[in-house]
Amino acid sequence: MNKLPIKLLQKLQNRQTENALRNLGSENNLVDFSSNDYLGFSANEAIFNAAHNHLVANNIKQNGVTGSRLLTGNHDLYNMVEQQLCHFYNCESALVFNSGYDANLGFFSCVPQRDDIIFYDEYIHASIRDGITMSNAKAYKFKHNNLEDLKDKMLRYINEDGEKYVVTESVFSMDGDTPNLKAISQLCKKNTAHLIVDEAHAIGVLGPTGSGLIKALKLDVFARIITFGKALGCHGAAIIGSDLLKQYLINFSRSFIYTTGLSPHSLATIKFANEELEKTSQIEVLHENISFFKSEINKLQLKDKFIESNSAIHCCIIPGNDKVKTIAKAFQENNFNIKPILSPTVPKGQERLRFCLHSYNSKAEISQVLNLLTTFV
Repeated sequence: MNKLPIKLLQKLQNRQTENALRNLGSENNLVDFSSNDYLGFSANEAIFNAAHNHLVANNIKQNGVTGSRLLTGNHDLYNMVEQQLCHFYNCESALVFNSGYDANLGFFSCVPQRDDIIFYDEYIHASIRDGITMSNAKAYKFKHNNLEDLKDKMLRYINEDGEKYVVTESVFSMDGDTPNLKAISQLCKKNTAHLIVDEAHAIGVLGPTGSGLIKALKLDVFARIITFGKALGCHGAAIIGSDLLKQYLINFSRSFIYTTGLSPHSLATIKFANEELEKTSQIEVLHENISFFKSEINKLQLKDKFIESNSAIHCCIIPGNDKVKTIAKAFQENNFNIKPILSPTVPKGQERLRFCLHSYNSKAEISQVLNLLTTFV
């Protein structure tokens, strides 16, 4: 068996030295304050049964689709889901990708061209960073949620040739906070820049019937990235935009072109998860839990340790990989599944415990977990 090259081995050893080595976890029965399953849809029997019954009723007995969507994989469920998404998000077109990572990689690697400029929030998701890296465009980061820094960057390069793109998230996954999307949209219009917003952690949580902040704020954006692996409890993603953008992505997005399509079962699950989202009461329950969590933080005088958030993600800053891992382990020993977020995923000194709230968390569980936190910080 070939040995691992010395440079790779050294990188692993460095991670171990920094107590930042990643390992795969396992299933557990701990109280969930960690997953992205904000509404409990991943275990929703009504969605599971509806997807199964649809496949059986329509004699769809395929495990896979045998090829990419441009070859043999573009079955009717794709069209049904994309039309459903257009109606739900009030947009011209939607194009389904295999994952949020694929969608961001595919978009940013092919849309911005040479001599174009991308302005991106410094805390943007790794999938967007990777897509930008594959692009031929120039890219400049601006300080997190800092409108003045974005203005300065745009003014500095306003006279350069090429299109301008601004990318941010409606809810940041490692902070749970939200930018001033209205102000960013106005700034983009003033400077003829295209705004792209990743709504992965807003869908199912914020906006009317969980449709995200872009729809709630009635903003006109160049593209939205939505994912189905968070609050919708299944898998896949979509890029929402104009008909011409969809046509362009079909022709030039390599992560779309060169991959096997999603199975009929995956698409059926997305379809019925979206239908459930339009009628569920779990969004209201989730918001009750978010409000209760924040009130308990105030009561227990923990507010100064948390990043301000109105989303389902709440982060308690505990500097140092060693310390935050030790506290996370103590939570797990007390039956609470809470994950530490380590550097280099976040900057050194900004390590944190990430509390993900769900509609199925009880108020008693929220009180217990926060009271336990007071014994550690």
